[in-house]
Order: sequence, then structure tokens, then C-alpha cells
Amino acid sequence: MVLNLLFCGIGFILLYYGAEWLVKGSSSLAKSLGVTPIVIGLTVVAFGTSAPELVVSLISAIKGKSMIAVGNVVGSNVCNIALVLGAAALFQPIACDPSVAKRDIPIMLGVSLYLLVLSLDSHIGRIEGVALFAGIILYTFWNYHSATGKTRIGAGVASAAPERIEEPVYIESKRKQVIYVLAGIIGVIFGAQIVVESAVKVMTILGVSEKFIGLTIVAFGTSLPELATSVVAAIRKEMDISIGNLVGSNVFNIMSVLGAASIVRPITIPGGFIESGLAVDYGVMMMTSFMPWLMMRKSPVITRGHGLILLMCYLGYLAYLVWKAPVGG
Repeated sequence: MVLNLLFCGIGFILLYYGAEWLVKGSSSLAKSLGVTPIVIGLTVVAFGTSAPELVVSLISAIKGKSMIAVGNVVGSNVCNIALVLGAAALFQPIACDPSVAKRDIPIMLGVSLYLLVLSLDSHIGRIEGVALFAGIILYTFWNYHSATGKTRIGAGVASAAPERIEEPVYIESKRKQVIYVLAGIIGVIFGAQIVVESAVKVMTILGVSEKFIGLTIVAFGTSLPELATSVVAAIRKEMDISIGNLVGSNVFNIMSVLGAASIVRPITIPGGFIESGLAVDYGVMMMTSFMPWLMMRKSPVITRGHGLILLMCYLGYLAYLVWKAPVGG
């Protein structure tokens, strides 16, 4: 038991540093190749910090642990908004471009609703997975053209915010850039493998469900890159990019992570969508996704009070999971 928890901790460390190396190396490589900072922020940074969720869910799908794959995505999305955004707002109120509330959050809500519809029959097949994965490709291209359009026009705030995404230290040597990228990929893959195996063993020993493990331990571990990035940004008072990064990660989690996982192996929800209790978890994900929009409907700022509310929601959700765990929810 203790050894499994130790290995789980090692896996989390590899996941975190692997994602950090991947983002740092990819950002530097992109810059050296002449890619604009906007594109770096919208693709490499946002997707790089979601790499752990992708690998964990893929490995879980291959191993037939579908509830860990689904729970990881749902739990990570709840964690990104309720815990990460809440914690970051406590450090510094978050002011962002109004377009986040008008465009990006509604997209996140729409994608979450689409996943809910797909899951109603307790099955996400390969065709549905292809549709999800195609969606993230279209979303990326749309963001790219939208961002580059704003850059050419020279839109003040819109172009200034993404510039700060290029915060990771620039690595001048292309050789080191490649090494960082490869080391990051290796760290993420092996970290994910260790986390999944250790989590399953701990689950078996404690007699709790795969869903609980995916929604809590695995979801938190794979959200560590987003947590670290947002807290550091808050300390540096550069929070205008934090919501956008978290929203982008949530969209990526649903469309790319679950899309790829269901392509590798169709996802089946044991016991049914309603009976398994997953409907409640989806409801929490929808609620936490809606709250930032509600908080910013009059002013594009997440205050410390808002951050406290988000954190209390996350703690309440954790309490619910712990309460439901003994019955294998």
C-alpha cells in the first residue's frame, strides 16, 4: 500500500515536470522557427499542459479502465475551474479580455453539453471519437486564424495578452530544445503509466471505484501543470491569460483526450450513465464551467470572493465523492 502510494507520487512528479519540459522546449522551438507567440500560447502551452490527461486517458482506455479515462477528463475539468482558477484568483483578482466570457466560455459549455449528449447511452464509440477529435482540429485552426487576424490588425488588448504566454525561459540551442521536448514526452508517458497502475492497485486495496480514482487522484495529478502555471501567473500579476488557458485546456480535454481514447477503444460506462452516478459528475462539470461566465457577465474580472466561492464548490464536490465512495459510485 505504502509502496503503491510512493510510486503514485513519483508518477505525479514525472507528469508535472514532463509537461513543464514539453511546454518549455516546444515554446522555444516554435519561437526559433518563427511561429508567433499567439500561436504558441493557443496551441503548445494550452495543449502541452493537457498532455498528462491525454496520455493517462489513452493508457486507461488501452487497459480497459474506461471509467478512469472518463473520470480523469471530467474531474480535471472541474479541477481546472473550481480549484485552479479559484486558487489563482485568491492570489490576485483575474482580469481578462471580454471575449473570453462572450466566446471561449460558451464554446466550453457547448462542448461539455455535447459530451453529455454523447454519454446518455452509456457508450462513446469510435465514430463519436472521430467527431470529437475532428472538432479539436477545427477549433485549433479557428483559433489560429482568429489570433493571426488580430495580430495583423494590431488589436491592442487582444494581441497583448497572448504575448505573456511566452513566459517560459527561452532555450537558444535547438539541440536543447529537442532534448526538452523528448524528455517531456518521456516524462509524461512514464508518469502517466505509473499513475494509472498505482491508482488501480490502490483502488483495489481500498475497494473504491475506478470513477472515484479518476475523478480525484488522477484528475488532480494531471491538473498540476495548469495549477502551477496559473498560480505563478497570479503571483506575477499576469492573469489575463489564465482563464483562456484553462478554458482551452478543458475544451482540449473533452474533444482531444476523450476523442482519442474512444478511437483507441470505445468507452463504455459500467452500470449506465445515470446508475453509475456519472450524471451528477457531469452536472458538476457543467455548473463549474458556467460559473465563470456568470461571475463575469457584468465585468470581466474574477475577484478573490469569486475565487473563494469556486474553491468552496470544489471542496464540497470532494466531500460528495468521499461520501459516495463506499458504495462504489
